Amino acid sequence: MILSEDRQTHWAHLIVDSIWNDDLVDYTDEDQAIRLAKKAVVEFVKEDIEIDQKAREKVASLKRNVVEGSPEWDILYKKYYEEERNRRGKG
Repeated sequence: MILSEDRQTHWAHLIVDSIWNDDLVDYTDEDQAIRLAKKAVVEFVKEDIEIDQKAREKVASLKRNVVEGSPEWDILYKKYYEEERNRRGKG
């Protein structure tokens, strides 16, 4: 998943606003809260890209040439994607 800079900032604001509106925290510095939320979004996206790449590499490394977009490719990709997420403790 690739998110533009604007989209990342938008998500950070949504996260901070939701936490505030649900009375889960009181911010002393909203700008810092937004920066930290954006950092978390960026890290999530980066890790998601890495997991995606690993899953694609696993499918591509199979001896049988599985065509991307085919039902078999989709099933294998989802399987390897979930395996990689679980391996990283994100499952």
